[in-house]
Amino acid sequence: MKAALVGTDGTLLHEARRATNRERGADAVVETILAFAADLRAHGEKHLGESAVAAGVAVPGIVDAEKGIAVYAANLGWRDVPLRALLGERLGVPVALGHDVRTGGLAEGRIGAGRGSDRFLFVPLGTGIAGAIGIAGAIEAGAHGDAGEIGHIVVRPDGPDCSCGQRGCLETLASAAAVTRAWAAASGDPAADAADCAKAVESGDPAAVRVWQDAVDALAAGLVTALTLLDPGTLIIGGGLAEAGETLFTPLRAAVEERITFQKLPHIVPAALGDTAGCLGAGLLAWDLLSTEVSA
Repeated sequence: MKAALVGTDGTLLHEARRATNRERGADAVVETILAFAADLRAHGEKHLGESAVAAGVAVPGIVDAEKGIAVYAANLGWRDVPLRALLGERLGVPVALGHDVRTGGLAEGRIGAGRGSDRFLFVPLGTGIAGAIGIAGAIEAGAHGDAGEIGHIVVRPDGPDCSCGQRGCLETLASAAAVTRAWAAASGDPAADAADCAKAVESGDPAAVRVWQDAVDALAAGLVTALTLLDPGTLIIGGGLAEAGETLFTPLRAAVEERITFQKLPHIVPAALGDTAGCLGAGLLAWDLLSTEVSA
């Protein structure tokens, strides 16, 4: 778990991390979060001279932000956890709850790589592939809270089975996990991962180049579908795979440009905030909550 005290201008005033220790069970994880938040508040009072005035929390899985409920998170064993109410009771301040990817996307769009862009799409490439749709400084969650799930666009109908029940989803072909699987098989080294593949590409290994280009082609196909639907001004790529830098971005920009016809090519840029995006986004959610209460 990553947490921070965030100033009005988005400055990280204090950062901290703790293990989730999810093996202790779902209820224990919730208690750890509540205690972590209380400790952060106490740190602010002692070292910064004032208490936090609101809190934001970003969690994985299915989130009902309006009701403040963490509906489902497989990795944490959560079902219908009223996290906003629990945190509010513990802290005594207003609490905003958000989805981790959309919250990170909010930060990247508003104060990170998408700063100044009215329409952006944030796509982190990690174990899976998700997305956050930015419109006028806010993130569009969709009618059911599922907007932006670009990882489950089918790009190759005859492709690998996906855990969602479809075949050939983007994340089965272009996520960091997919590249790791493909490169481990191609290299014959079961311990090889996506970062190793990127290094092999940089050294000119033809097998690595094939694996990499296959992932880039699939990613470009999925992104062009998203561009056609959303027409963003900026496309922000983050996650582990983006750490390859121009080894990813040079062929990706070329592959997207090759596929578009009438669509306008957006700026395709790397994420700027790294793993602080979630903390900053949670802080923005909290400040937005206060702004809403003031205007109301």
